[in-house]
Amino acid sequence: MPDAPDGTAAEAPVLYERRGPVAYVTMNRPRYRNAQNSAMTYALDDAFYRAADDPGVKAVVLAGAGEHFSAGHDIGTPDRDAHLPFERRAGLWWDHSQRSGAESRFARESEVYLGMCRRWRELPKPVIASVHGACVAGGLMLAWVCDLIVASEDAFFADPVVRMGIPGVEYFAHPWAMPPRIAKEFLYTGDRMTARRAYEVGMVNRVVERAELADATERLALRIAEMPGFGLALTKRAVNQAEDLQGLHTGMDSVFGLHHLAHAHNAETAADSLGGMDVSTMKGSAMKEANS
Repeated sequence: MPDAPDGTAAEAPVLYERRGPVAYVTMNRPRYRNAQNSAMTYALDDAFYRAADDPGVKAVVLAGAGEHFSAGHDIGTPDRDAHLPFERRAGLWWDHSQRSGAESRFARESEVYLGMCRRWRELPKPVIASVHGACVAGGLMLAWVCDLIVASEDAFFADPVVRMGIPGVEYFAHPWAMPPRIAKEFLYTGDRMTARRAYEVGMVNRVVERAELADATERLALRIAEMPGFGLALTKRAVNQAEDLQGLHTGMDSVFGLHHLAHAHNAETAADSLGGMDVSTMKGSAMKEANS
């Protein structure tokens, strides 16, 4: 039976299970389509550390419980915890909960979004995202830090935050995850990208029937686990370094500043730093787009 990353069997935002050489990390907020709050962020970090520290784990699978992989950042559930302090692990920015305005937003997102994603990208073991249903906004970040993505036919990908006046999510991998012109269309329209289209543009490795997703992901993970662990770690580092030489790391830094300029502009000119958009308005926009 899966347990929480700290080893307990209690209900938790993230579940952890090891089967043979593969660790399965499962986001466990299905009622809220696995929206990512800070509690989930730190539980994911615990799970990835646990997998990294276990010499018997050769590969990791990241999945979502319920009907969706992840609907993105938590912007409105009863367990939204953006105002609460958490132990900082990804950087040395101060506790955001003791600050206000842009100072608070920048500190928090440097830690729980950009900083954490960068940490997870460097996990020295292959990580496979097993994606079904929605993979939206912050959900993209979770998939993109993985080395490989296996998607079910019903999976869709979207980054609609330009509707908030914000140029994409914090971990801005868009021009590296897909060709630049496709990335622009993806952002400019906020439209959903199907799993098949994501495969065509090189963002997804494999597309399978929904009923086959878990088995297909497991087969791939077990195949990878046959390789020497240190060789896998060095190979992952080699490809990551090549991406960084192509501008991934510095590009994210520059866009992160633009992201927070947009937040600050919204805070001055709109209802809030999200441009007055909330869960219901974002859903409404998405439904309108899907029916058009």
